[in-house]
Parts: sequence; C-alpha cells; structure tokens
Amino acid sequence: MPHARIFTSAIRQFAAWLLALAASVMLAAPAMAQAAQPGDPLIGSDNIAVTLHAEGTPAEGKEWLLALHFVPKGPEWHGYWSNPGDAGAGMVLNLNLPPDWEVGEPRYPVPKRLVVAGLMNHVYEGPYTVLVPVTPGPSVKSFAGPVGGTVDYLACTDQICVPQFARLSASAGGDFARWRAGAAPLLDARAAFAISGKTLRLAIPLPEGMGLSDPHVFVANKQLISYSAAQTFRRKGDLLVAEIPLDEFGTGKAESLSGILAFGEGSGVRFAADLGTVPTGGEQVAGPKNTAAPPLWTLVLGALLGGLLLNIMPCVFPILSLKAIALARAGESEATARAEGLAYTAGVVIACIGLGALLLALRAAGEQVGWAFQLQQPGVVVGLLVLAAAITANFAGLFELPAISVSMGAEKTGAFATGLLAAFVATPCTGPFMAAALGAALLLPVGQALLLFALLGLGLALPFLLLGFVPPLRRMLPKPGAWMERFRRIMAIPMGLTALALVWLTVQLGGRGFGVVALVLVAGVLLGLFVVGKLQRSGKMAWPAFGLLAAPFLAFALIALPNVYEAKAGAVRASILASQPFSADALAKARAEGKPVFLYFTADWCVTCKVNEASSIERESTRAAFEKAGVVTIVGDWTRRDAAITQFLTEQGAAGVPLYLWYAPGAQRPEQLPQVLTPDLLEDLASGDR
Repeated sequence: MPHARIFTSAIRQFAAWLLALAASVMLAAPAMAQAAQPGDPLIGSDNIAVTLHAEGTPAEGKEWLLALHFVPKGPEWHGYWSNPGDAGAGMVLNLNLPPDWEVGEPRYPVPKRLVVAGLMNHVYEGPYTVLVPVTPGPSVKSFAGPVGGTVDYLACTDQICVPQFARLSASAGGDFARWRAGAAPLLDARAAFAISGKTLRLAIPLPEGMGLSDPHVFVANKQLISYSAAQTFRRKGDLLVAEIPLDEFGTGKAESLSGILAFGEGSGVRFAADLGTVPTGGEQVAGPKNTAAPPLWTLVLGALLGGLLLNIMPCVFPILSLKAIALARAGESEATARAEGLAYTAGVVIACIGLGALLLALRAAGEQVGWAFQLQQPGVVVGLLVLAAAITANFAGLFELPAISVSMGAEKTGAFATGLLAAFVATPCTGPFMAAALGAALLLPVGQALLLFALLGLGLALPFLLLGFVPPLRRMLPKPGAWMERFRRIMAIPMGLTALALVWLTVQLGGRGFGVVALVLVAGVLLGLFVVGKLQRSGKMAWPAFGLLAAPFLAFALIALPNVYEAKAGAVRASILASQPFSADALAKARAEGKPVFLYFTADWCVTCKVNEASSIERESTRAAFEKAGVVTIVGDWTRRDAAITQFLTEQGAAGVPLYLWYAPGAQRPEQLPQVLTPDLLEDLASGDR
C-alpha cells in the first residue's frame, strides 16, 4: 500500500531490487524455459502480453522479419531493453527454426530512462515491438511452418518485478510498416571509441546540423559504463563525441561497442563502434555544466559566506538572538562566554558534517538525493513541526527547557544542543554563495567535501562564536533586564510562524488527513508541556508527567500517520503561469519547438524559492511578458524526493534548490540565472532586453 512508503521506502526499494536481481538470474538460465510445464507459475504473460508475428513468406537467403509485440496490461508496467541497466532483465528468446536458418540481432525501439531507488533502468512504457531478422537456409523449401518458440522476459512496476514466460506461435500479418518505423535505424557509418582512464569516449558520425534536444547513449555492452552517471556531449564537425564514466566495478574493457543514441522525444539511431581515435575538443552541447570544480579557495569562501547568511533565516534568527542575549547576560565571565561560543559552534559544525556525510553516503549507495534531503521525508517534517511548536511554547513562557532557555544561558550543553538545532532547521535552502560550494561537494573527494560542509557550519556559527570571543561585541548588546523576557516572548512570533509553515508543508507532503493527525500530535505535546510548566512553577518534578500525557498521542500518531498518508498530495502546483511539470521529455519537446524555455526547480520547504516566486515569478507582468514571447515554463517540484530532478540538478552542478535556467531559442546550453531573482529579470529575458 502506498502509505507504507513513509517509513519503509528504503526497505521496499531494496526488496524490489533483490527481486529484479533474482529474476535476472532466473532469466539467464534458458534451461528453465525448456523444463517449464503447463501449469507452472512462470507460464503466462498476465502483466505484459506478447504475440509473435511473421512478415510474408520466407525465402532462401533473404531477410525475413519476425516481430515480438508486447502490450502491458496497464500503464504502471514496463519491459526492458536488451541491456536493462542497473536492474531488471532483458528477454531470452528461443525459436524453433531449422539449423541452417540464421537469426540476427533483435532490433529494439529507443528505450527510456527510469530511475528507481537510485538504479538506472532502460525500459519501455506502453506497447512496444522487437523485430527479429531471420535469414532462411536451403531447408526453407521443405519448411511447413509455423515458427514457434518460447520467450522469457520481465515485467516490472516501480514496486515489484514479475518474471514472465510465453509459448509462441507466429501468425501472419501485423503492422510491420509501423513497427519498422518504431525500431531505431542503424547508422551506415561505423563509430569509433576509446577508453581513457575512467571514461569511455565515443565518436558517432552525425551531421553537424542535426538537432539534439536530450541526447543519451544506451550502451549494449554490459558491465562497462556507469548507467546513472551524467553523459557529456560535444560537437566536432560531423562527429558527436560522447564522454561516459565507466562502471567502477565493471570490466573496463571492450573489443567492440554497440548501442542506441537517443536524440530525445523517443527518436534515435543504432550504432556499432570499433576501437579507434576519438578527437578531443569541440563545443559542448549537452551534459554537466562544469566537469571540473572551481578552485578550492573559492568554494571554501562560498561555504563560509553561505553559512553566515543562514543566520537571517526566520527559523534560525530567533534561536540565535536569544542565545546571544543569554551570552551577554553571562558576559561577566570571559571563560564562560568562550566555552559557550565553542560549544554552540561544535554543535553546528558536527550537525553540518553529519548531514553532509549522510548525503555523500546515500549518493555513493546509488540514492538520488541532494541538500536538505531530510525535509523530503514526511516523518522528519512532522518531527520538525513538533519541535518548532515546542520551541514556540518555550519562547512564550509555557515551560522552561534548559537547552534553549534564556535562564540557562551559561550551560555549555544547552549551547551545544542549540547549535545542533540551528544547523538542522537552517538546511532547507541554499543561498547565493552556498550553491557552488555544495554543488562541488558532490564531485570532490570525500575529505574536501566534508571540509566544505564543516565550513558551512562554521559560517552559520560565526556570529555567536565572535560574541563569545570578542568582548566589545558583547558590550554592544543591550544590557540585561526585564525587557529580555518580553523579547523572548516576541521571538515566539517568528517561531510560531515557522511552525505554521511546517503545518502547511506537512499537508503538502502527506495530505489533509496527514496534517490533521500531525496537529493532534502537536496538541498532545503542547498539553504535556503546559502541565510541565505548571509543575515547574510550583517546584515539583515535571517531566514524568509530560511522558504520561504525551505517550498516548505519540502512539496514536505512529499508527495513524502511515494510514492517512496520501502519496500524491501536492503533486500539482498552482501558478498564474501556464507551466508544466518537469521531465526530460517535456524539456526536450519544448526546446525542439524553438521557443524560449524557463525551467526552474523549487520546493515548498525552500524559503528562498518562495520569496523568488512571490517577487519575480508569480507576477502578472511576468505572465504577460511570457505570453507575448511564447515562453514555455517548466517547473520541477522537489518538495518530495524525485530521482530524475536530483540527477538533473547534479548535472547542472547544483546540490539543491532553487535553480533557475533560461534556454534561449536554438541555444545548446541554458543560462543559469542568479539564485536571488530581481523583479524585472524574467521580463527582461522574455523581451530580449538582457
């Protein structure tokens, strides 16, 4: 059931991968097909039906076509190319033909890319046909027919894979004209390839004027390339040069190469390649924007400045303000001020390194995740909602919590915990300086990447660290007094607004029912904290009572949240622009039409995204300018995990959102716009004034 994916998605994805792997092993044993008997569980093609068709009458020495026509029973099922990619299995075909008949290589349509659980699959969605060329021998004169045989193949959804088996008997007729047109044609000229270090370089002869909206090379050789890695394409006259990273655990060798070059929109050509010379240079027309990271010192500075800017986020500023005031109150002790500044910094830096290490580990394991990935999990957002509500109650004076309370300003443990909290709630967005640093962190060696995450944390902690070590800065703060308690209560307002924003995000992620259950949990926690505050003010033991009161609400939420979760809630974004959801096909189609394209990526938890949308995107003047210029608007919603969006962001050198791209008509590469948009920027682009 879809709701179980909230807390068990990783387990189910791994199980689906294991099932696909097991199916691959079974399909690799043709003996199974020979031993299969009617009534066997494998006998049948319930999920993807298959029929065998023959074109005309076979003649000696002339190519005769057979066609395997596959029809899924529903749109959720897909089949596989001969090289299925990271998971899945290609078909195993056995035809009952005379020994002097020659069966050629099957001819497939151009496959699609499908990423499931971080694994790249080469698939077919909807009906598809595989052509099998046969050259009859002399025995054709006595052949009475019909042709028969068996075929093993795999039918999968995003959740499950089911091995299929069918007994075949060819029937005359079929739409061979359409099926021929659907198969990728073979290039007349042969391509050349070379393996250089950890990269496969491939030169495919292709006219220089031929358009490429979304090129991708599907390599038929198995265990050679990394299927999910970004591919780079360059034009060198009438050659298209592709650079593809090798599979880290593959063979790294090939005597010959074959595959399909996809142009986009389902079109493409087959190619065969020999070892040879592949030219260097040329104009890059597709692939990652930068294959090399900028100088390390610029990334270090960007991470530091980006972390510093996070302090003005509405969910961080109240926490930092109260800790700064608490530090001023404890400022008569230099040792205490320094110790608390160091403890806060340690909490922030450790949290950033921890999140960065987890991000890198997940990506190394094949998961398509980016910065702020934890906010794409409904369970994490519910936890943040409860935490924000508790902090708001603390600021409002409902109860006292040592970790962030003003009255406990000199507690090192409180400063450390506050640093952890500040780092965690500051991660939803990337700022102007952070973007390049975090994008490069995904490409750099682990040690350098973790250094950038640590410096991001240092930038976030820097204001509080300076207050701890520079007495003149502390003396600039207002003198302690009764106003501090009023200020704390005022700070409950922005924290309360943060909690309300998290309520809205919870509904966007899980639906209204999910949000209602989350609010019931928040109400139970606040009730428990109210009782805690009463007991604290009377000098009695408080926290056991909180456990007794909150436990039933927590138990209810743990049971109810998975059952009311709506997997597709918030899938359609409301906009005054005539926008369409992001997909590689949608982008390729829009670019092929020769119109300007505005592509942007956003998320409901990204504060910078929301500000840009309000100030620059969702404006009547922008809509009018886009309509006049015929701009196609495509939006990638990254509120939930989306492997295709994550992969595209990585190819553009971005670790998170926002990302804004402008494709001028006919341009091979997009212009990457600033992360903070000015109100007139999009209008100027549409009108050609920029």
